[in-house]
Amino acid sequence: MNIVITGASSGIGKALKEFYQAKGYNVVGISRSNDDFCADVSDKNALAQVFGEIAKKYKKIDILINNAGFGLSGAIEMTSEEELRKEYEVNVIGATFVLQLAIPLMADNGKIINISSACALFPLPFRAFYCSSKVALSMVSDCLRMELCKTNLQVTAICPCDIKTEFTKNRVKNFETNSRYNDAIMLSAKKIDDAQDKRMSLDKAIKILTKIIAKKHLKPQYVMGARNKVLYQVQKFFPKSLVLKVLTKIFYKSK
Repeated sequence: MNIVITGASSGIGKALKEFYQAKGYNVVGISRSNDDFCADVSDKNALAQVFGEIAKKYKKIDILINNAGFGLSGAIEMTSEEELRKEYEVNVIGATFVLQLAIPLMADNGKIINISSACALFPLPFRAFYCSSKVALSMVSDCLRMELCKTNLQVTAICPCDIKTEFTKNRVKNFETNSRYNDAIMLSAKKIDDAQDKRMSLDKAIKILTKIIAKKHLKPQYVMGARNKVLYQVQKFFPKSLVLKVLTKIFYKSK
């Protein structure tokens, strides 16, 4: 079995790569550095060369794990054009490039796993562009599933909960502020960052992820984390104004 994983040099991508290698599968990692192939997913020309090499060596892809992602926090008003473009170029455009290049190589009964986020399920203050980029990826995943309905390819989006990795540490944090926000941008980020001990362990996350990937029939979406599953269902029964009010109370912090 041939498995391709983007963003495989750290976090859940690296852990998934190690898991499947230990099982004896052919696993190809694609990351910006320290991997089997070095390429930024937002660089389609570089990616095309990588997938060309994969096609020569392995002929087909049985499982694609579309995992590469970039984290960004900060106020919408204060986000630079460069930061905004990078967020979408990696999380949406880059993920789409990967799909475009991988689909022609997929085995007849292959699986496409898009790693979205719990942030695709709920809005968060000062996380607008990360949340919306993951919403976009989840929607691309749903649409792709529909488009491939006449094939045996399966497509799903997995929305992980907070996991104990370096992702939070590596997130680009823009604390630029003004009188409208004062210290709320920094304190709201700290609220989430300080919850590291409450996050799901990486080992447990990999067990859940690999169990999902191994399923014979994949659902369109999987939500990880008991609290996220409950909140995701509960919010459907309340007015959006109330949902936003509650989420603001939980995640918007200021002195």
